[in-house]
Amino acid sequence: MLIAAPNLCLDITIAIPRLVPGSVSRATGTDTSAGGKGVNVARAARTLGGRPVVAGFLPRADGSRFTRLLDAEGLALRKVDVDGVLRIASILVEDDRRVTVINGRGADVDSTRWHRFTSLIVDAVAGAGVLVCSGSLPPGAPVDGYAQLVEIGHRGDVPVVVDAAPAALAAALGAQPDLVSPNLSEAEGLLFGRVDEQVDEVGEDIPLRAVRAAVGLHAAGAVRAVVTAGSAGAALCTTTGAWWLAARPVDLVNPIGAGDCFAAAAALALVAGAKDIDVVRRGMAAASASCEQPTAGRLDPARAAELFEKITAQTMDPTVLAG
Repeated sequence: MLIAAPNLCLDITIAIPRLVPGSVSRATGTDTSAGGKGVNVARAARTLGGRPVVAGFLPRADGSRFTRLLDAEGLALRKVDVDGVLRIASILVEDDRRVTVINGRGADVDSTRWHRFTSLIVDAVAGAGVLVCSGSLPPGAPVDGYAQLVEIGHRGDVPVVVDAAPAALAAALGAQPDLVSPNLSEAEGLLFGRVDEQVDEVGEDIPLRAVRAAVGLHAAGAVRAVVTAGSAGAALCTTTGAWWLAARPVDLVNPIGAGDCFAAAAALALVAGAKDIDVVRRGMAAASASCEQPTAGRLDPARAAELFEKITAQTMDPTVLAG
């Protein structure tokens, strides 16, 4: 598995009793790890038996700390050096499990460095099995950056999974990625201009909204369009139909990175030849299992296997979707 993760970062997860804006809070625990959505994908893929390689831009000023953290987890990195400093993602976890995320700005890249990155992907994609394009694009990267990578993967007969922010995902859809897996906020932002982004979604209309969004993404070019909806479940749309898959309840610790675990497990299932619904079930099981862990991208494979057996799919009525 090759993971294109151009906007790498350090994840700093901070446990606090309660977040009160405008006040001073004291942490009850802090964890620092190599981060960015692509690193979470790699972490989960390795746990599930994959052999992931992360490809991204790494700032010279402080990239050595990131490299040490990645090496400590046994994760491989192929990098393009850039100026600037590594971005920080601050993840605030309150005692009631409410989570607030503050994503820092990445280092700037220019056209020369982007070309080096695409050349790296061309060299590394052969024999990768699957290419996963994960996370945001750094400042200066072309908005169609992931579309370029989808085309590179397809030229090498490698399936491509894209899990990215709305603008980058929208540009990639025309290249017909084999699987996309945005969350509901991202999907509705792309399709309908929604501007907020939630860690988890609430509302009785979530299944219908998620399926409608999946249908829209499939119509826009995705071969398999999945829309994840946090603890509610996920929707799938392909040429053969649309489905809603309800998630199983878990003991929530930290939901951050669940979508990345979904992408990892789904990508591994896709390249293994699993049926489309089972690709989604594998992804959901890994995502749910990861929510029981304190650090993004980590999960218990046995727990994921247990959850997989409990997830079922409900076929959605096209007449309801049209309403």
